[in-house]
Amino acid sequence: MQDVGVGLYPSMSLLNHSCAPNCVIVFEGYQLLLRSVREIQIGEELTISYIESLMPTSERQKQLMRQYCFECDCVFCQNQEKDAEKLGGEEHAWKEVKDAVNEVRYPKSKEEWEQVLARFQNLLSRNTGRLPDTNIYQLKMLDCAMDACINLESWEEALSYGSRTLGPYSLYYPGFHPLRAVQLMRVGKLQYSQDMFPRALETLKQAYNIMKVTHGTDHSLMQALMEIKEQCEAIMRIQ
Repeated sequence: MQDVGVGLYPSMSLLNHSCAPNCVIVFEGYQLLLRSVREIQIGEELTISYIESLMPTSERQKQLMRQYCFECDCVFCQNQEKDAEKLGGEEHAWKEVKDAVNEVRYPKSKEEWEQVLARFQNLLSRNTGRLPDTNIYQLKMLDCAMDACINLESWEEALSYGSRTLGPYSLYYPGFHPLRAVQLMRVGKLQYSQDMFPRALETLKQAYNIMKVTHGTDHSLMQALMEIKEQCEAIMRIQ
């Protein structure tokens, strides 16, 4: 769900938006795949989300109006679904975290990653008890801290941050969602690297059950997931 380029897919552009879509789009190289994520009734419209849904209703509406010139009236927007959880905690604390996360610009060197990690470590320490991990800006900071640790090959610390994201991911991406599948896979690989094979296998199985719907069994990411899952199962049989 990161904007890394522009592609023209005329048939896919016919799909309308919903913040609670019944389909998702995933890429396999340059190929765009449309996958249903729940049972679709005869005559029901196919919908996708044009934007990243991990935003409060007001922010989603602003982005949709700015980029696509319409207001969404889906059930999530009408009910302001989970807005309270997304902005939980002390307001001045999450606003500081929001600014810090927005200032990160794709670090390229080890030194830049170290600077990012040090800043987030400081914020996480200071905000203990002030921000729940379900606050979306706290969650994004945990994600960034995990990325920093992975790039710095600090696997144990990366796992500590990644593990904290799984609860919020299940809250905001319930059911079948590609981002939750990928996050479970990332955490499962970190658990595997720390020889936590039973926990890794359970996490990888959760990722598998979602990814077979969101990506399909032939997708290259699914193949990579199945490979590490099989390696984990083989190790557990030997032990």
